[in-house]
Amino acid sequence: MSVLKIDNVCKTIKDQVILENISLELQSGDVYGLIGRNGSGKTMLLRSIAGLMKPTSGTITYNGKLLYKDLSFLPSIGIVIENIDLYPEFTGFDNLMMLSRVKGTIGKSEVENALKRVGLDPHDKRTVRKYSLGMRKKLSIAQAIMEMPDVILLDEPTSALDEQSVDDIRRIIKEEKERGALIIITSHNSDDISILCDKIYKMENGKIRGNP
Repeated sequence: MSVLKIDNVCKTIKDQVILENISLELQSGDVYGLIGRNGSGKTMLLRSIAGLMKPTSGTITYNGKLLYKDLSFLPSIGIVIENIDLYPEFTGFDNLMMLSRVKGTIGKSEVENALKRVGLDPHDKRTVRKYSLGMRKKLSIAQAIMEMPDVILLDEPTSALDEQSVDDIRRIIKEEKERGALIIITSHNSDDISILCDKIYKMENGKIRGNP
């Protein structure tokens, strides 16, 4: 079982408090929801967990190892936070194949499977430049799940998607939970939170305010 502990994490940028005394203990096999208005700190907390924004104070540990000290980032993680960097001149399949070579743990069949799971055709010859906003969102989710990571961070995973695609992404999140992943999602869609999450935390002004 994987355990992620966030202990009194604070982040200040130019005298502005972004995160304040965040403490959570999260474990594999559960889906955690973060709710709150824009600017409440949800995305910044995900960025800190992902290894993209070092806290000003406090600690984040993963299975007993300190992030930003023992670990530069979590060893097995899938991320959808804001816009991922994609090459617009390549197809979705080619983009994911290039990303897959960074770790070298998966190959063509896994990339194709991830694309099919989110409802994209791995043989589509259109470049990402010609993708709709919804297709880009699906592609970003495909890259997050294709390596079957232990930790998955999804910032607004169903935004810009039609009803059928929303159902598909919810199904994928449930499947990844059953596989044993630790999943954290943010969403403005209250149904995403109520349907998917085992525990829900409300954020306000960079603080956890408890369950809504």
